[in-house]
Amino acid sequence: MAGYSLRNILIIALLLGAAAWQYFSGQVGNTPQQTAKPSQTQAQTQVTIDSSKAIAQLRAAANDPNAKFWTTIQGSVIKTLKDDTEGDRHQKFLLQIANDLTLLIAHNIDVAERVPVRAGDTVKLQGEYVWNHRGGVIHWTHHDPKGRKTGGWIELEGQRYD
Repeated sequence: MAGYSLRNILIIALLLGAAAWQYFSGQVGNTPQQTAKPSQTQAQTQVTIDSSKAIAQLRAAANDPNAKFWTTIQGSVIKTLKDDTEGDRHQKFLLQIANDLTLLIAHNIDVAERVPVRAGDTVKLQGEYVWNHRGGVIHWTHHDPKGRKTGGWIELEGQRYD
């Protein structure tokens, strides 16, 4: 393939494979959720996270300004940040998911209950990754209040906040 390096071809193949995996595993969809604002709930199902695939996808996305996809990850809270109070209020914290990979988590506290995270806590979460110049942010870690699409969640110590 003239003009394409092996690295570029591998990155494209990785992104296509990750997109197909998400599509066929039910990570992306338009399944309506309940519309009432849920509070924290006991996590009812064990979530199995394929960390290596998620981390590879997130590493590739860090260099792609068009990156936007749903993901499920686990990591360690390294720092809680001041809430964003412009528009919808968001609880913010930094989550380390690999030695070299830290992401900003923005959890909408106008839609879902605040998660009582502290530095050192381990959390699992599902949300939408969106690229930014600092490596990306994961948001939509809550239910969809309009019931149009599958929402996300954060799990801390067996409690699910969605």
